[in-house]
Amino acid sequence: MRRFSTAALVAAATLGTALTATPAQAAADAHCTATACHFDVPPGTYDVKVLLGGEAASSTTIAGETRRTLLPETSAPAGERVARSFTVNVRTPQGEPTGPEGTPGLDLLLGGAAPALADIKVTPARRTRQILLVGDSTVCDQPGDPYSGWGQQLPQYLRKGLSVANYADSGESTVSYLADSRLWGTVQPRIRPGDLVLIQLAHNDKTTDEATYRANLETLVDGARAKGGEPVLVTPIVRRWFNSDGTLNNNTALLVNGLGVDHPAVIRAVAADRDVPLVDLTAKTKALVESLGVEASKALYLYNEKRDNTHTSAHGATVYASLVRDELVARHLVPQGQVRVG
Repeated sequence: MRRFSTAALVAAATLGTALTATPAQAAADAHCTATACHFDVPPGTYDVKVLLGGEAASSTTIAGETRRTLLPETSAPAGERVARSFTVNVRTPQGEPTGPEGTPGLDLLLGGAAPALADIKVTPARRTRQILLVGDSTVCDQPGDPYSGWGQQLPQYLRKGLSVANYADSGESTVSYLADSRLWGTVQPRIRPGDLVLIQLAHNDKTTDEATYRANLETLVDGARAKGGEPVLVTPIVRRWFNSDGTLNNNTALLVNGLGVDHPAVIRAVAADRDVPLVDLTAKTKALVESLGVEASKALYLYNEKRDNTHTSAHGATVYASLVRDELVARHLVPQGQVRVG
């Protein structure tokens, strides 16, 4: 892979407005087709500025790297241009930390009902705050349809200057996450002063006793603070497992393991004892799933596709990511002006 100095790197490509032909190459570092662009950049954090629109009315989404939604569906009236910017994390591996390396550089994919991209520019981000995600398969950048983690959908809700570095990994517990050098051993050195570190681990702590679970959460909290980061404890999303009366099951759905460890309760207690901000995603997702009921809540999960009541669809992950966004703003962890609403 070619290396570029921060000062010199400015990759740009001008694209046909209707995306019906391969766009002209405005820079040697950009390689574009009618529906995607690849930028030969090293690992790092980059600002992306796009100009959307064409002769006809358009509606465009942008995804990147391993199926991360970076820009939600954005409309532009016929003949008009709409500018949008976002910040993206580029790393190897580009998806799950224990998964395949993926393609070097930055890959962006255009989608939406009627995509139209007039211009795109990628530059190194100079002043960026990171949101690092520590989690399991309900959070991670899932490699294939129909799966999606909420961390995979969170970037679309953030504006330029705030990036998501998703180090969640399928199948991980607090025990395995701390033990694997590709996970916490890789995340902790990357934490910078002022970064947020969101921690949601519980689904796979099925045989972890309460004392160990609590100690592991405290280790993650202390480790983030040691690097100047701000840890945020996140209770796990519920499993879609109903009682006959339409409420969620107190054990399976609400993450009480076989040893009787109430994971959300322990997380709440650690947050209170260590003065750590808490995003009570268990309470939020419980309220939502129960309000939707047995049938409507299926769309949040992969029940229809896989008979899976634990993992979320892209729709469900997007809804749950919006709950996280709202909680980050409500707790003054992220300024209102740095998020997208809707």
